[in-house]
Amino acid sequence: MEESVLQSEKQCGMSENIHTMDNSEEEEEFYDATDVSHELHCEEENSPATPQSDYVPPPRDVTVLRAGSETVSLGLAPPVRYNLHIDYSCDTHSGSVIKEDSSTVDVDGLFPGTEYTFRITRRADNGNQSEAACVSVCTEPSPPVQVTITQVSSESLSLFWDPPAGEVEKYIVTCSSEEDSSVQELTTHTNSLTVSSLEPGVCYSLQVSTQLKNGRSKPAVTSSHTKTQLESLLEDLGLEQHYKENLSLSTILQIDDKTVTDEPVRRNLDLPWHFLKKLMMVNVTARNVKCTSVCDLNCDAASGNTGLDLKNLVDSPNSGDMLNPLDIITALFLCSDGFVQQEMVLKMSMCQFSVPLLLPNCDTKQCTLMLWAMRDIVKKYRPQSLSESKGFIEDRIVLSDLPMISFVRLGECSLSKSEVLNKLLSNSQQYHDTFVHHDMECGDSPRRISNGLVEMTWYLPCGNKNMDIFSEPVAVANLRGDIASFEKQYSFLCQTSTAVFVFFDNLDSECMLLTNQHQKAQIFLVGNHQSKRFSLDTLENVATGLGLTNSNIILKTKCMNDADFVKKLRKTVSDVVENSKMKMPIEQMADVARELGILVDEDSPVCQTAKKNADAITAVIQDTLAYKEAQLPLQGQIWKELTCLEKEEFRLRKAGSENIEVYKSNIQVQKTKLREKQNSYEISPAMTCFIKAIPRMGIERCFFLKWMRINLDNLSREKLSHLREQYKKKCKSSENKEEIKDIDRQLSNSSLGTEHFFREMGQIYEASVSLPETHPSRQQLQHLPKLCAGLLLDGFPLELVDGDASNIPLRWVSDVLSQLNDLVSPNSKILVVTVLGVQSTGKSTLLNTMFGVQFAVSSGRCTRGAFMLLIRVNEDLKKVLNCDFMVIIDTEGLKSPELAQLDDSHEHDNELATLVVGLSDITIINIAMENSTEMKDILQIVVHAFLRMKEVGKKPKCQFVHQNVSDVSAHDKNLRDRKLLLQQLNEMTQAAAKMEKKEENKSFTDVMEYTPDTGNWYIPGLWNGNPPMAPVNVGYSEAVYDLKKNIIQMLGDCDSSANNISEFTEWISSLWTAVKHENFIFSFRNSLVADAYMRLCTEFNKWEWEFKKEMYTWVTDAETKISNFGKFDVKSEIPDVRELLICLKNGARTLLTNWETKLLENLSQYFKQTEGHVYLVEGYKEDFANNAKSLRREMERSVFNQLEAAADIRQGMTKLDKIKENHTKELEGRVCALIQECRKKKVKMTDTELDQKFDEMWDKTLKQLSFCEQKATDVFTSVSHSLRANLSHKGGHANEILSKKDLKNCGLGSFTYKPIVEGFCSQVKNAVKKWFSKDQEAAMQQMADSTIAACEDILIEKMERKTNYHDTYIEEILHVIDERLHNNHNLKTGIEFEVCLKQHICGFAAREFQKMHEDFIQENDPKTCLNQNKEKFRTDFMDVFHERDQCQKKAEEFTKQCLKPAVEDFVNRSLGPDIIGEMLTCQQFSTRMFFQHSILLDLLSKDDFEKYLSYICSYEDCVKKWTLSQIMEHFSNPSKAFEFEDRHIQSSINSINDAINKAKTGKSGDLKTFVEDICKELGDKLVISQDALGAFMILNNADPEQFAYWLTDCVNEMGQALMVTLQEDNIQIKLKHLHVKPQNELFTKVIGCGQQCPFCKAPCEAGGKQHTEHWTSLHRPEGLGRYSWDDTENLVIDICSSLVISDMHFQCDATKGEWHPYKSYREIFPDWRIAPDISLLASDYWKYVFTRFNEKFAKEYCSNPADIPISWKVITCKQAEASLNESFNIK
Repeated sequence: MEESVLQSEKQCGMSENIHTMDNSEEEEEFYDATDVSHELHCEEENSPATPQSDYVPPPRDVTVLRAGSETVSLGLAPPVRYNLHIDYSCDTHSGSVIKEDSSTVDVDGLFPGTEYTFRITRRADNGNQSEAACVSVCTEPSPPVQVTITQVSSESLSLFWDPPAGEVEKYIVTCSSEEDSSVQELTTHTNSLTVSSLEPGVCYSLQVSTQLKNGRSKPAVTSSHTKTQLESLLEDLGLEQHYKENLSLSTILQIDDKTVTDEPVRRNLDLPWHFLKKLMMVNVTARNVKCTSVCDLNCDAASGNTGLDLKNLVDSPNSGDMLNPLDIITALFLCSDGFVQQEMVLKMSMCQFSVPLLLPNCDTKQCTLMLWAMRDIVKKYRPQSLSESKGFIEDRIVLSDLPMISFVRLGECSLSKSEVLNKLLSNSQQYHDTFVHHDMECGDSPRRISNGLVEMTWYLPCGNKNMDIFSEPVAVANLRGDIASFEKQYSFLCQTSTAVFVFFDNLDSECMLLTNQHQKAQIFLVGNHQSKRFSLDTLENVATGLGLTNSNIILKTKCMNDADFVKKLRKTVSDVVENSKMKMPIEQMADVARELGILVDEDSPVCQTAKKNADAITAVIQDTLAYKEAQLPLQGQIWKELTCLEKEEFRLRKAGSENIEVYKSNIQVQKTKLREKQNSYEISPAMTCFIKAIPRMGIERCFFLKWMRINLDNLSREKLSHLREQYKKKCKSSENKEEIKDIDRQLSNSSLGTEHFFREMGQIYEASVSLPETHPSRQQLQHLPKLCAGLLLDGFPLELVDGDASNIPLRWVSDVLSQLNDLVSPNSKILVVTVLGVQSTGKSTLLNTMFGVQFAVSSGRCTRGAFMLLIRVNEDLKKVLNCDFMVIIDTEGLKSPELAQLDDSHEHDNELATLVVGLSDITIINIAMENSTEMKDILQIVVHAFLRMKEVGKKPKCQFVHQNVSDVSAHDKNLRDRKLLLQQLNEMTQAAAKMEKKEENKSFTDVMEYTPDTGNWYIPGLWNGNPPMAPVNVGYSEAVYDLKKNIIQMLGDCDSSANNISEFTEWISSLWTAVKHENFIFSFRNSLVADAYMRLCTEFNKWEWEFKKEMYTWVTDAETKISNFGKFDVKSEIPDVRELLICLKNGARTLLTNWETKLLENLSQYFKQTEGHVYLVEGYKEDFANNAKSLRREMERSVFNQLEAAADIRQGMTKLDKIKENHTKELEGRVCALIQECRKKKVKMTDTELDQKFDEMWDKTLKQLSFCEQKATDVFTSVSHSLRANLSHKGGHANEILSKKDLKNCGLGSFTYKPIVEGFCSQVKNAVKKWFSKDQEAAMQQMADSTIAACEDILIEKMERKTNYHDTYIEEILHVIDERLHNNHNLKTGIEFEVCLKQHICGFAAREFQKMHEDFIQENDPKTCLNQNKEKFRTDFMDVFHERDQCQKKAEEFTKQCLKPAVEDFVNRSLGPDIIGEMLTCQQFSTRMFFQHSILLDLLSKDDFEKYLSYICSYEDCVKKWTLSQIMEHFSNPSKAFEFEDRHIQSSINSINDAINKAKTGKSGDLKTFVEDICKELGDKLVISQDALGAFMILNNADPEQFAYWLTDCVNEMGQALMVTLQEDNIQIKLKHLHVKPQNELFTKVIGCGQQCPFCKAPCEAGGKQHTEHWTSLHRPEGLGRYSWDDTENLVIDICSSLVISDMHFQCDATKGEWHPYKSYREIFPDWRIAPDISLLASDYWKYVFTRFNEKFAKEYCSNPADIPISWKVITCKQAEASLNESFNIK
């Protein structure tokens, strides 16, 4: 038995501190030490064990060396050579590891913060193991992972972290900072926490530890700065980004959804935008910036609750949650650029709000003097000294020498300083909150960033003692916060103020502050004796120290109410102001500010550089008039003379008896000289500086222009003030009339602003453009439009109409807008809003209020001309409005006193009104109901403009605004006024319609959509009280806001699409060009209208061709059915051809009706679209609808005629076919009998013998057959009958003339009409007038020739078809003659001419038709047809006799004789429409205008006199030839036409193969049935000759199956052969065989109505034939139409497009020899609209042609050459081409 070993187990307690921080005390403070306990088994045997023995010693001295979060290191006694087995376990899991015996053992993979028990044993190799040693240890807890700061404010920090592993009891968060000794320790059970009650702008260290039940982790450390008060507030307001990148005016003024919504403010983020929106509209409620919470809304909803809940009544909302208005204002000023600050200060001043003088930044502890921000404020007031004279002072407030009274607070004060000031500055009738105070909405909210703000306002007297609080002007400053905290601001006020009023409650220890300042101001102490903290003794000490008397101390005592207190204070201030010697303008205060270290906003380098540049220009101005003449010479007299010449060039009022074209040429020479004179001037020093300063960086450029405007306004104001004084003095005496007149002129001309410099820039540019393109001066100035475009994009206005010259520099404006178009995104759309009204009725103010813009409104600076301004539309509204920008146009007042003295003032007003109404989408008409005479004048001008727009296709909307109507019931009370207004509008419409010769417009609603109830707006007066201290009336702002919302809604509801910038430019150009003419409506030509008309014509032509093409296809199919009727078309159940005709006619009617409906629906849908400016051509809708209806009638007549002819011809052929069929059968029987007879002979017959036998049989049979001779019809009789029927309604005289001449004797020679009316020749001779050299007879002859040519074309087409005659043929010709006569009804041809012409045409037509008819009878004679087939009978006889296989031969025969001609015929019937369709894809044939442009351009390129002569004198013939040549050219490559032919051949081959396959599947017993089955299938597509088929069927004994095989091969070979043949044919050959002639169809399309200008014979280009008005794009000199002067016989150079705007007269046959003014040409030719040239260069094409071929034209016309004006001789070919492109609007 082994010796037992006594083992004792001892448990030992053991603890170990694991230090993770250097300071053990801190460690104990922050977390608990880890407790470790061991259980050890100790061996009592002294001797060491050996490996071989059974005893294994247990581990001794086990210690925990380190406990990590996932690893524990164990220490053991010196190792023995055993393996260590370590088992470990905790509550949730267990594990084991085997290690070599070592003094240190690491166990990994443990859980953090978990108590583990380790059991360690030693094991020997033989398997014996020791007793276990146990130890318990806790792993270290993990600290929190990824601690992040989620939210930072000025007083709190929010943290978030990821939970660590282990069961966390809690987290401990410690917050500390170096700046603050206090430490916060917080605990939380979640993984987030907010630490509050922190200081703003401090860096805090944050430590987060994890507490588990077994210990506490190391802390995770992070740090963060709390936000400053400013950062926090900016975040609350959403302005933090704008603090870095300041707000710009373009951002604030852009139109967004907030502009038109009235949603209550629910978030702080919306507050600044709400304030700005209201402020920009000068709304005095702008500072009411309280958020409306959902709770508030619910409370409002529940306000009807009748229950009692007193607790709820007294629980008021916490004002600390609200933002103080001053904080919002301060934040916005800090986040805005200088121009936004200026705009805000200006609008705040208008609202009588106080404005920032010193703006604090609580982050930087700096403040800024807002000198630049206040630069724009101009104030008018009347001090007592001017009350008698009724004079006034107008000055920029920063330059005004005013005493300043400052109000400050020392310590806490029970009096509300701001409220006291409001009472001080308000009279009893008109209280106004100038300063924000405690009792205002949100005024009691704590100020976060606005302490240290110095606000300023002004009291300005009106000159009325009873109303003025102070008799002299005074500035009032108010410091927010305690002066103890803002000593710098206080020092500034002490050194700049006349007096400083210090409000206090307790002066205990702060008196040193009052005595330490280097003050120039008197000190006044204002205390509240009722305050508990008030100490009279302290006050006495301080007053004594300051040397103050009772007059310097104002106390509110118990016996004094607020009114008495304010009265006393007011008296003190008044005394100070009246005795003030210390006056300092704000501009001068900047020096004081700099000395004190206060920033000045104007000190920025860009502002100072810009000021320096502006001063360099304006400092030298002494005499404005002299300066303008010296430095801005181009816009003076030269520009005005140019303007007069431009208008005279269009109006031709002073031409007298001078030749118009010579007169116009002289004007052009004068204009050129004036431009040369402009170019002779060097650019003045002032303009050089100005142009150099403009291209600088964006913000510097803006500063420069603002400084320029400020300086120039100051100069103008000074000059105007002086002149007004002089004017007053001179007016006192009636003897000073001349002097008064001179001063009046100076008053008008003394205005000088930046617009004059831009105007000069425009003139410099326009003058340079007249130079050659390579001229250095021109190239140097090419950048100017881009500069101005950039300014327009930056929000600067562009002068559209020069108010002084009353003209638009069109090239300058166009190029500026073109550059603007390049600067913005492509195709940016714009909508235009304009205001019109009497001068000085607040138009500019209305626009400024509505859109927050700043059109000039100051005294003496009334708007002249028109200015446009661009406002960006925000993304959220772009889709609603369908535009990117809104253009606002401000105009000068109509009926302006300055212009009233001029004779053309009414004309000027009309021009301006027409232009801006034409450009506008909405026009605001500003009218005053009280002045009925003035109102009538305005309405007449406006209605005139609207009528003009309606007539040219524009549909602007209008809103009437009645200002100064403040009663709440105004809308209802003014119902009568609105009715009166509508009545007057109707009267004005009738008057304007009469003037414009558009008398169909009877009422205003005929001109535009207008509803009196929704089209009128009543707006209260601008000021709420008496200026200058009156704020803007909130009713005014709200009413204007409602108007704005309505306008934007109307713009969003517009049916038509907005213009892009290029289109807007085109409108400016075309409107102004038309405006310069006297007759606007008939002078207006606009490329957008032309484009829209061109697109409409193109679309309609497409629809028209689709209609025609389908009808051509349908008629082809119908004719095929008729041609095949009765042959093999057994599918038809129709008994005879007449029934088929009725059926087809019904089908045609249905198809025609459907197409007519489709055309009208297409037209209707086209006009519903918003793109493409379709509204501009809506006036043509009826014309195109009539064209559709006319087309249907024309197609119906043509289709029915073709069907009638085909049916009658087929009916006639049926009898012949029957005869031929019987004869063929008879012959076939005789041949069969002959074969039988020959076969019976025992002797084999030779081919010669067989031929002899066949001839004997043939001759015998022909003799036996009865052949009825086919008698030819007398076509002359039929034609004569049709002619008589046609003339039957013309009366007995027509019949009498008809009877005088036999039709057979007509049409033998050329037609020459000789009138038979007695005395006619002498009458015509006397009617030849000064310019009208072409007499009636020649015109009638020309018309006759063209009619004869058209009829000959129809005749040739009929003859080429080689068909039988039908009466519809002559009826078609007579229809063409009637149509031509109707189109030329102005010629007054008379019945004799009509009868003679019809007889002539019918005579030669009947002769040709007779020949055609006889040829047809000859060709279809049965005997002739049999003889033609004799050889075929012979061949078949031989084949049958010899029993040869006929399959291949018969297949070839059938293919060649029957199928090939049918396929060729099918191709010829189908190819015509294909060629037409292809040609219509060419631009020159898309519309009549493109056609005219193309043919004239072609003539120009060929430079051939003969071709020009043909075009002018034989227009129709020329057009036909040119059309044919275009087809030949287009299809010069045969493969082009072959594409179509190939398609039709393939289609035919496929149809034939399908028919063969179908016949094969049928039950065809013999070949005859088989072939008939094939023909039946092809009956709807191919016309197979009955004769050829009959001949093929003779003696046909081929096997159907073999025949089908060979036929398929033959058909495919035929297809290949046809393709080869057709590919080799040229287009000329192809055209000859076509049924539908492409040249004729295209000619019909391009020739249109065929009308020509009654003066110059230029062809009409209007779309369709049924238009109500004829017009052409390009008129030509009348000499080209053979007109010459009767005295000199020189060719005439006058152009009718110039004559119709002159005072010239004309006489012609239409005027019965009487002289008639050209201006009233429509009285004679009402169907024609002859518009003046689209530009003065538009006729250059024909001027060039006339000049080039003058001698040749004269020789051809037997006249003398024309006297060509000088300006015509310099026109080049390139200029001629350019003028052609311009006339036809080809870009």
